[in-house]
Amino acid sequence: MRRPPYRRLGRLATLAVLTPALLGVTAACGGDDGEGGSSGPVTLRLGYFPNITHASAVVGVEKGIFTEKLGGDVKLETATFNAGPAAIEAIFSGALDATYIGPNPTVNAHSKSKGEAVRVVSGAASGGVALVVKAGINSVEDLRGKKIATPQLGNTQDVAIRYWLKEKGLTTNKEGGGDVSIVPQENAQTVETFGTAIDGAWVPEPFVSRLVNAGGKVLVDERDLWPDKKFVITNLIVSTKFLKAHPDVVKRLVEGQVAANEFVNTKPDEAQQAISEHIGKITGKPLDLKLIKQAWPTLQFLNDPIESSLKTGLDHAVAVGLTQPVDLKGLYDLSYLNEVLKAQGKAEVPLT
Repeated sequence: MRRPPYRRLGRLATLAVLTPALLGVTAACGGDDGEGGSSGPVTLRLGYFPNITHASAVVGVEKGIFTEKLGGDVKLETATFNAGPAAIEAIFSGALDATYIGPNPTVNAHSKSKGEAVRVVSGAASGGVALVVKAGINSVEDLRGKKIATPQLGNTQDVAIRYWLKEKGLTTNKEGGGDVSIVPQENAQTVETFGTAIDGAWVPEPFVSRLVNAGGKVLVDERDLWPDKKFVITNLIVSTKFLKAHPDVVKRLVEGQVAANEFVNTKPDEAQQAISEHIGKITGKPLDLKLIKQAWPTLQFLNDPIESSLKTGLDHAVAVGLTQPVDLKGLYDLSYLNEVLKAQGKAEVPLT
């Protein structure tokens, strides 16, 4: 089995790969095929990205919120990823039980497993994405003949710009041709090439703010393209195998997610500081607090996974030829989320 590239985190240290013990499929790691409550100690392996759009996860880990909600009989192991496909690979290989992730990888996991591998149990964040361009580009027509970066071919932002351009009458293709050349590349590289090798980028925060600080300007705030300015950027998904074996643990994980978002929304200054420090522990360099504060207003941290926006995003991907239609039946299981919200006297999240 090829090991997925990610880091397993302690509170203050990181390891490059999973230990052999953690790779073992045992009842303690959620390998139990039985259904119902957990029996004995359980290890929950949770993935997330060390960035602002995963603030719920970062704060939940850094402030000990997940550990508290999971309780003493559940050991939390965390792993960080730089891209959705690696996190999904870890889910598929059995090396991960749950992860925070974007909508496109969520759909891909559902499709590749024929609806069997994962369930969305909560939302986490909305917004935080924009098209930033260099000076002199003032309209969609000015993009003709230009090079625009996205994080990855077929990822959520890549689909978004291709569909937006299609709606505006401009063509693109997978090879980088058409009226506008789309150049998939890592976000860190985009910061370096902005204004020279590329003319703009459709990216998430904090890279929107970084590009603006490098002399760019926002041509399209993606929030303006969605009803009520809301669209899913981060979901919380769990493997169905773990869900069936340990539904009580999944409920407690969701309790942690709701509590983390409560912290993020009611104590933004503390949350921002926690994000900066936690990313520093992972990367060796804290994320600039001023950058976090600059990006913060473009994001909403909410537990609703905004199901309609995921379905619309899938339709857009089909329209631009990046995927085939997918039956999303069974993808969502919000029963645990709604139990938690109802117990707290909060509005439940309906599914269409």
